[in-house]
Amino acid sequence: MKIAYQGIEGSYSESCSKDMYPDCKTIPCKTFDDVFKKASEDEEVRAIIPESNRTTGNIGVEYLIFKYRLNIYKEKFYPINHHLLALPGTKIKDIKNVYSHAQGLSQCSNFIKKNNFIENVRADTAGSAKYISESKIKGEAAIASKESAKIYNLDILTSNIQDEKSNVTRFLLMGKPLIQPDLKNEKYITSFLFKLKSKPAALYSALSGFAIHGVNLTKLQSYPEKNSFSSYFFLCDLDGHIEDPKVQKSLKELGLHTEDFHVLGVFISDEFRDK
Repeated sequence: MKIAYQGIEGSYSESCSKDMYPDCKTIPCKTFDDVFKKASEDEEVRAIIPESNRTTGNIGVEYLIFKYRLNIYKEKFYPINHHLLALPGTKIKDIKNVYSHAQGLSQCSNFIKKNNFIENVRADTAGSAKYISESKIKGEAAIASKESAKIYNLDILTSNIQDEKSNVTRFLLMGKPLIQPDLKNEKYITSFLFKLKSKPAALYSALSGFAIHGVNLTKLQSYPEKNSFSSYFFLCDLDGHIEDPKVQKSLKELGLHTEDFHVLGVFISDEFRDK
């Protein structure tokens, strides 16, 4: 399997890919848009996307989910343990500037404030580690993974510096081909997006079918349509398989109130949800 991810070798997306599929071939991409585009253009390529984090919330890739409408095959709740990395021989008292992805900095905000570090945002965590390795400046450090420390020959000054020790990111495995599991004795998630018709109480009316038929929505997120703040798409997850009669009835009622509806995928619920 070939899996495209945002970042470079040592990123959390790459680590998550290899955790799911140890023999996969990973393809580094500069941006999330590049990841989606590569999977959209090549049916043999899958995209691994961090969708949300337990500490900081949504990562901010919703507009790309709407744009490309790739199919979701799998979700993976992956533990994110951040470490402070620096050149060999560096002491924590020497550090003034710290580099990482915006999410990495946000997830370690307490540690950063405690040590009065100056934050510097970069495109990804592993790229920050590579920068520190190449810059040779001992007054700078990166917040990145243990794998990045090994790859870029850096010391780990402090381990597990994230604010929440049970820091977890939800990753989605996506691709172009339509692949859907058969309904069996499993827990499923159905993911979909929709745009409402313009009428009063449209959202209330659209969602009432889920309550009537006893279908649980686990995610409901709005996102403005391009160049508009009066028209919104909604991204939803529900507990259940699309072939379940209760789900079908709920989605049929939803369809009466939408002008755009698209199923993004049906996949087995990650066991982490039960913890």
